Amino acid sequence: MHPRTTPAALLLAAFLALAGCGTGTGTAPAPATTTATPPATATPTPAKTYSNADLTGLLSTLKDSQGRPLTVIPAAQIDEGIIKARELLKSAVVTPEACKVFVDSSSQVPEDSTYAGATTASAADKTAIIVTVIALKDAKTLTGTLKASRAAAEQCKSFTIEVGGQKVTSETTPVVAVTSGDDSYGALTKQTLATGATQTALTVTGIKGNLAATVVKGGATVTPEASAELTQMVNTILGLG
Repeated sequence: MHPRTTPAALLLAAFLALAGCGTGTGTAPAPATTTATPPATATPTPAKTYSNADLTGLLSTLKDSQGRPLTVIPAAQIDEGIIKARELLKSAVVTPEACKVFVDSSSQVPEDSTYAGATTASAADKTAIIVTVIALKDAKTLTGTLKASRAAAEQCKSFTIEVGGQKVTSETTPVVAVTSGDDSYGALTKQTLATGATQTALTVTGIKGNLAATVVKGGATVTPEASAELTQMVNTILGLG
C-alpha cells in the first residue's frame, strides 16, 4: 500500500527544490496546517490519466495576474526536493505532538502519482507564487485525505515545529476560497521564526476528479485579499485539465 498524500507534500518539495538553487524569496515555509473552506456541493469528476509531461504542459501556459508566464520547475529538481523533504522531516519535533500528523503527511508522495510545479516572483512587492499540480489514479485518495486533514486541522490551528536547525511557529486561519473543482480550501498561515522574522503564506487548493492544483503566495505582506488571484489560477489549471 502506498502512503496517502496531500497537496502539501508536493508543495513542500517544490519549496525545497527552489531553496536548493537559490531562487526563493525568503525562508521556505515549514509544512503548515490548512483549515479548509467547506466545499460546495459538486458532482464528482471522473478520473483521468496524466503524465508528468501533461501536467508540465498545463503549467507552461499559465500566467500570473500581471501577465507574467510561470517558470516550470524541472522534474529532477522536484524529485530532489521530495527526497530532501523526507530526510528533513524525519527529525522534526512538533509541539503539540498530536500535530505531527501534518508533518508526516507532508513528506509522502505515492509512487503512482504524477506531478509538476512552477513559480513566479515579484521583486516589487517581494512575493513569490508557487503552483503545484498532482494527479493520482484514484480520485478518492485525494478527497479522502483532504477531508481527514481538514478534520484534524481544527485541533492544530497553532503549532511549533523544530526542523533543520530552525524553530517555526505556525498560526493558520481559514480563508474563503471556492474554486471550480469538486472540493476547495483556502488558508492564511503566518509563520514566525525564533529570530522574530515572519513569513505569511496564502494557500488555495482545488481538487477536480483525481487532479489537485495548489497555489501558494508567500511574502511578508500577503493578505487574504489575494485569494481571488490564486483562485483564478487554480480554476485555469482545472479548466485546462
